[in-house]
Amino acid sequence: MQKIGFDSEKYLQLQSEKIMERVKLFGDKLYLEFGGKLFDDFHASRVLPGFEPDIKIKMLSQLKDQAEILMVINANDIEGNKMRSDLGISYAHDVLRLIDILRGKGFYIGSVVLTRFASQTSVMAFQKRLERLGIKVYRHYPIEGYPSEVEKIVSEDGFGKNEYIVTTRPLVMVTAPGPGSGKMATCLSQLYHEFKRGIKAGYAKYETFPIWNLPLNHPVNVAYEAATADLDDLNMIDPFHMDAYGEMAVNYNRDVEIFPVLSAVMTKIMGECPYKSPTDMGVNMAGYCVDDQIVREASKQEIIRRYYAALIDLRKGLIGKESVSKIEILMQKMQLTINDRAVVKPALVKEQLTGTPACAMQLPTGEIVTGKTGKLLGAASSAMLNALKVLGGIDDSIDLISSSVIEPIQKLKVEHMGSVNPRLHTDEVLICLAVCAATDPVAKLALDQLTKLKGAQFHSSVILSHVDKKTLKELGVDVTCEPKSKRESVYMGEN
Repeated sequence: MQKIGFDSEKYLQLQSEKIMERVKLFGDKLYLEFGGKLFDDFHASRVLPGFEPDIKIKMLSQLKDQAEILMVINANDIEGNKMRSDLGISYAHDVLRLIDILRGKGFYIGSVVLTRFASQTSVMAFQKRLERLGIKVYRHYPIEGYPSEVEKIVSEDGFGKNEYIVTTRPLVMVTAPGPGSGKMATCLSQLYHEFKRGIKAGYAKYETFPIWNLPLNHPVNVAYEAATADLDDLNMIDPFHMDAYGEMAVNYNRDVEIFPVLSAVMTKIMGECPYKSPTDMGVNMAGYCVDDQIVREASKQEIIRRYYAALIDLRKGLIGKESVSKIEILMQKMQLTINDRAVVKPALVKEQLTGTPACAMQLPTGEIVTGKTGKLLGAASSAMLNALKVLGGIDDSIDLISSSVIEPIQKLKVEHMGSVNPRLHTDEVLICLAVCAATDPVAKLALDQLTKLKGAQFHSSVILSHVDKKTLKELGVDVTCEPKSKRESVYMGEN
């Protein structure tokens, strides 16, 4: 079983208490900026085993009667049709997705803010769409000289031009579909307008990484650098925190660089800045809930996974070589090589032995199984079935799915669906297995093992198809691939 390195129950208690403590500090209202993912935080769950991907939502659910959510999106991201690469949807569509999910969990969505609004045609169309759905929309405008010209920013020609967002609850959680959306500027603009109206409001930031009270070179924080290698984020010791308190705290370069400006803006609005350092702004309590040794090992594995992901993105032309080089330096710092990922070597050896693409899976028990490419199944499908056999104590010689079941599906794929690959993908194999399980107790036994795959590690000697990666991810399996295709090609879509 996967070792637990994060105390979720302790985190739920400490984090909710810390947020409400910060609300009371300011009196009437707190604008809480959310960095990173509000839910589905799989990076956090990998480097902090035991951190549930949706634990932030669970924690915030304890506060939802006192909170509302403010959704922020940069108008330029709408105009440029910026995409979320992990979901394959635009930022605009993700706003709608987030609203549906959050409403479904009982949260009150106050409104949507369009930042850097400049009457872009597609943005005005998006605003009308939101309003037709009954969602209140506000516009915030570009401010010349932002963020350095404080006098201009904190004036009627700066924040004063922005529409005042009407909020009704003491905790306003400000979130967005991705970075660069303008969350902090929105919070500061609201402080300006609230103080003009005599309302005592404050600002704080809730961001899990880097974890401020873990060492700078702790693998958890290094894994965050690896995850953001393409964004030029850099972890560093917070010099303002050191000067103010004489203690080490870790932050990242963008927050440290902007802090003098932020402090000046808050002083101009509030009369004084309530914070002495960018670390002071944060409310993250995750560092108090970790088992150090377990999260160290988990984070080292994440660094290697990020390295493989970057190699594939480089191959696809999505990032530059400098991003890969940055992760290589981080691996050297942590004294890591690809062979520290236990499934890499078995997959490559299997490929050498068979002359075809191969995969290896390390089960949560520690046992490693492999899969090769055959006439009926792809390597990923083969490895998955072999893993289910091991977990269910099923003899390797038993065919869980008869060829008489697979062959008609192959004929359907090739002759009627236009597929060039007749082999069954992992999702197709699971459907076949589910059908067989209705009459075959051995197939049912294998199917019953699926939940035991959560936390398994997987490596492919070639880039997996999108459907295989998606299926394995849904099963809770962490996947890496060699940065090469099954065949020489320039299009790396479905294999």
